[in-house]
Amino acid sequence: MATNPPSTPPNTPLYRRLARQLQERIDAGGYPAGARLPSEPELSAEFGVNRLTVRQAVAELERAAVVEIRRGVGTFVRPPAVRVSIAVDPRSQRFDLGSVHEALPEGDQGDGEFVVAAPPVTGSAEDEEVARQLGRAPRELSRVDSVIRLGGRARAVCSYWVPFGPLPAELLRPGHAGNLVLDLARAAGVELEYDWRAFGAVGADLAEAELLGVPAGTPLLVREGVSCTPDGTPALYVRRRIDGSSARFVLHFRER
Repeated sequence: MATNPPSTPPNTPLYRRLARQLQERIDAGGYPAGARLPSEPELSAEFGVNRLTVRQAVAELERAAVVEIRRGVGTFVRPPAVRVSIAVDPRSQRFDLGSVHEALPEGDQGDGEFVVAAPPVTGSAEDEEVARQLGRAPRELSRVDSVIRLGGRARAVCSYWVPFGPLPAELLRPGHAGNLVLDLARAAGVELEYDWRAFGAVGADLAEAELLGVPAGTPLLVREGVSCTPDGTPALYVRRRIDGSSARFVLHFRER
């Protein structure tokens, strides 16, 4: 097998060394986006390792979202992750400034925000915390979940809680496309402003992983908080979980 890349510690397992070399070949354009990697026997012969080592190396690349394994077809190089800067203007409280909907460019691959479910508010720990933030009892809240697509794939999972209901049936229909913040504001007949927003990170749970098409445990950026009416009455709680490889939040504090 070829020598270790300079940055690879000498005690690195063989399969990880192979994964690094394949990664470097991909980065250098040896295997461009969409290309099929050589088969296990071919890689085994080229690098002088057994097929189990090749399989472990490819699995490592899959976990890193570098390649996609299509069972019975082959292993293919994923296109580079599209990182979108979501600019938040800290001088404005208007809900549309810095929102994912306004910041993500429109595309022609079925991009946009789409309703996926309207789960009942059951009084879970999450529901209880949202109810506390909105100053209501859980039974007074309605919830709707959505997914945001960009570049032909899901990038973010969103959950909204509002202290009114029932919500319009059309708005709750799975597949309904729109801007859920705007739609919910219209349904309530209110204007929304930011109250507060918080940023964090979590690992994707099974439901989020399925919606985003990523492995469970994948790092997700979290942006959540309360929006209120102009008189300060809490009117919406939003929680967005965003594929960490696809986006970053940028706060600009000067005129641009």
